[in-house]
Amino acid sequence: MPHSEIPVIETNRLVLRGPEPEDYPDFRATFSSYRSRFMGGPLNPYESWMLYAAEIGHWRIRGFGMWMFHDKASGRPLGMAGGWQPASWPEAEIAWIIWPETAGKGYALEATHAARRYFYETLGWDGAVSYLDPKNLDSIRLAERLGATRDVEARTVDGNDVCYRHPSPAALRHSQIADAIALEIAHYANPQFQPQGYALD
Repeated sequence: MPHSEIPVIETNRLVLRGPEPEDYPDFRATFSSYRSRFMGGPLNPYESWMLYAAEIGHWRIRGFGMWMFHDKASGRPLGMAGGWQPASWPEAEIAWIIWPETAGKGYALEATHAARRYFYETLGWDGAVSYLDPKNLDSIRLAERLGATRDVEARTVDGNDVCYRHPSPAALRHSQIADAIALEIAHYANPQFQPQGYALD
């Protein structure tokens, strides 16, 4: 898929669009930081550059990929969410990462929910998984809030990760999962909402 044809998705608070050259500094900063430890990092400058090039090329090779998501009001970049299936991945994955200073405001939940809906409703996916480091409790919690459950029978990428299987499109339509996600996102969008306790993405 040519970069000019990467779809743009808008939610209540976010704009999801294809990665651009000007997004690279935030990507590099995050993947060279401790926050990327569950995704193969921290990376050196060369590794960060190669991974970012792969993010862009993935759209051309697979026809889907990771969006950069931005705050709709300010244009500020917040993180990435979307699809990922490099060579040797057993199944198409839904993945996400949020820049360190923007965690805890529900942005990753909102962006990932929108990306999954696009894959299901526009591309016709019948399901998806997320491959997670078992020590990455933040991402495991987010996967569970998206309705994903651990699939102990599924193949993993390298045996050091766990597979969380997302609800099928039919399961989302015939359950309260999507309504619960929408309600949680609405809470985060409320300026008077002050979440207590452990910060969640």
